[in-house]
Amino acid sequence: MKGQANHFIQPDRALAASLFEAHYARLCYFAFRFTGDKDQARDIAQEAFVTYLQQQQEVSTHPVAVKNFLYTTVRNACLNKLRHEKVVEKFAAAQTGEVTDEGSVILAMIRSEVLGEIHRALQTLPEVCQRIIRMGYVDGLKNQKIAEQLGVSVNTVKTHKKRGLQLLRLRLDPEIYTLFTMLL
Repeated sequence: MKGQANHFIQPDRALAASLFEAHYARLCYFAFRFTGDKDQARDIAQEAFVTYLQQQQEVSTHPVAVKNFLYTTVRNACLNKLRHEKVVEKFAAAQTGEVTDEGSVILAMIRSEVLGEIHRALQTLPEVCQRIIRMGYVDGLKNQKIAEQLGVSVNTVKTHKKRGLQLLRLRLDPEIYTLFTMLL
């Protein structure tokens, strides 16, 4: 068992050198075709050799099998790298604003908390008030448009807006209500 562990730590240097010499440049080019980055391609090709040397007991010693293993390892590593980059790009694109410094992070946290409190308070309003407040302040609709959609008069919309704001003032902390009115 101890000899086998040493075999993984110190693989046959002649075998490793000959494999490296025979396939490294080709694997780098192959990886470069996926990544478009020479440094990444070199790293991926080197990792393929390390992977082979760690798993050589499971791979046939036939030269074609070794070559196939190396190419497959490089291809899979490149595809994993590309998938990871797409996930990172998608995440970055999904961000609504750059939250890069500590001040931005704190502001984003405060905004989230304020919006959460406002949402909670909106849910406690009577259904008609809640709906009109959402349509007017969240969806940005004018009183006339709200009245048309709900089939009520403009004065009814104004009354429910006024009543809803009064109820929100009572249900929200003064600081949060102030921030809410500033967001309007």
